[in-house]
Amino acid sequence: MEKTLSQQQSNCIKVVLFGPESTGKTTMSKALADYFGTYWVAEYAREYLQKKWDLEQKTCEPSDLLPIAIGQMQLENAAAAKTNELLFCDTNLLVTKVYSEVYYNGYCDPLIDHYAKKNCYNLYFLCDIDIPWVADDLRDKPNERTKMFSAFERALQNQELPYVILSGSKEERLKNAIHHINELLIPKI
Repeated sequence: MEKTLSQQQSNCIKVVLFGPESTGKTTMSKALADYFGTYWVAEYAREYLQKKWDLEQKTCEPSDLLPIAIGQMQLENAAAAKTNELLFCDTNLLVTKVYSEVYYNGYCDPLIDHYAKKNCYNLYFLCDIDIPWVADDLRDKPNERTKMFSAFERALQNQELPYVILSGSKEERLKNAIHHINELLIPKI
């Protein structure tokens, strides 16, 4: 089980789009991957939970979190194996951990918690809540955006992870993100 949540060895720079629902993470992941001509990792939870909703009209339960985490890491490891320079992740296990703790009174599966802390990424882009919330079958916290943003930022701060807040229009966010990624790509002397 533990192997399924760990990152496979890779030399690529990994950047995570991070934050609450409906903040542009998927849009930015795709745009950055297009700009840099590389791969991006989709959010497995979206596919998994949409299927659950469509078949059973049920939302996420604690028992779904481990399969979601395993599916996410399978996608990430497969994409990391295809690139040797740069990879954009629409989410990661730390996102799963934050959602778990918010939705389930502080609970997070110990394996997810362990690998959310252990797996390494070079930079996090914390997507701001300054864009309109868009409803869909899975989103459910339009009135708790500030609380959710704070939970995500606190998770980054608690682990002392490198992050940049992306705010403004799609164009402003993209320009800011490209600037910070280019800084990562410059060889350190």
